Amino acid sequence: MLDPVMFQIAIIAMVTISVGGLAYVFLYPLLSGERKSGQRMKAVAQRGTNSKTSAGTAETHSRRKQVQDSLKELEKNEKAKKKRISLRDFIVQAGFSLQVRTFYIISLAFGLFVALCTFFVTTTPIVILGAFAAGTFGFPRWVLSFMRSRRQKKFLAEFPNAIDVIVRGVKAGLPFNDTVRMIASESAEPVKSEFRDVVESQSIGLPIAEGLARVYDRVPLPEVNFLAIVIAIQSQSGGNLAEALSNLSRVLRERKKIQGKIKAMSQEAKSSAAIIAALPFMVMLLVYITTPEYIALLWEEKAGQMMLLGSAVWMSLGILTMKKMINFDF
Repeated sequence: MLDPVMFQIAIIAMVTISVGGLAYVFLYPLLSGERKSGQRMKAVAQRGTNSKTSAGTAETHSRRKQVQDSLKELEKNEKAKKKRISLRDFIVQAGFSLQVRTFYIISLAFGLFVALCTFFVTTTPIVILGAFAAGTFGFPRWVLSFMRSRRQKKFLAEFPNAIDVIVRGVKAGLPFNDTVRMIASESAEPVKSEFRDVVESQSIGLPIAEGLARVYDRVPLPEVNFLAIVIAIQSQSGGNLAEALSNLSRVLRERKKIQGKIKAMSQEAKSSAAIIAALPFMVMLLVYITTPEYIALLWEEKAGQMMLLGSAVWMSLGILTMKKMINFDF
């Protein structure tokens, strides 16, 4: 066992050595001038490198700064656009030219028609009110959503071909505006009508980048946003437009290929979900065909109607959950 005096001396020695080591590490470069000499050598080396490539480096930094400024501006505009889509925008994205008031009138008329048809089947107020709500607020908006999705799929199927037309035209020496006019006159719908709007906006003095940004407002797809970003950056900082658009076309085709793979891989899960969702309705139909008096209690008795309502709610939740599980974003 160590003597207490020797133990204290050992502790003091270890603390002294530790403090001395820390002081050597942090203070010696400042006191000896080693850090300053290293900084001077680095500055001299940097001046030598800059003297060799000053022109190219300055041009690269300037171009990079322009690209960064363009991306920041586009990101700011994108954040400003991220708001709840109004009904008017939804109607435009679906490809209709209806006014909002006209859409409300059509929805109300259809809801009254559905409620009247339901009245001839049953006189239960809750059922009639539910049919009216579904016919007024549910089905018309579902039709809008379906038409909007179908229009975007048709646009996406034709969009890479339109970009290839631009690439071939630019490589052949045609101006970019002429290639856009070719797409507006020869492509399939809805790409044709959207690029026709771009041409018309150019005729009144709107820049091509802003015209493509307006296309993104009507067709809110990431692919359209990619094209708008490429054109905006190229118009501000320059560069090889044909190469940039060729890369964009390749990216779009790869995205479409990945979409096909995801669809093929998830088809089994979708089929299983469809079978599971249809199974209760098929069993109910078979029971009604075989023994109608056995299952008629569900809509003849008050308790049966409440059970049907609860079953419809839970079935809807289950179907929506399965749909969320088998739909993949990419």
